[in-house]
Amino acid sequence: MAKGDIETYYEDGVWKNKREGTGRAFSTSATKDEAVAEGREAAKRDKVEHIVKNQDGQIASKNSYGNDPANIRG
Repeated sequence: MAKGDIETYYEDGVWKNKREGTGRAFSTSATKDEAVAEGREAAKRDKVEHIVKNQDGQIASKNSYGNDPANIRG
């Protein structure tokens, strides 16, 4: 993850959001859906990537809301 990207993850019975490069969560939620919605809004606002993890820590999805490189051939 690049510095500033948003990660939604499960820890200690709570869903959390934090920015890469920080040690603390900036929000907590009782449900995954609530945490994902908060994380998505923060990622859109900051124009960074949003990484969503399952309870087991595996990456469930990634979405980029800015800083996409242009003209990538593939």
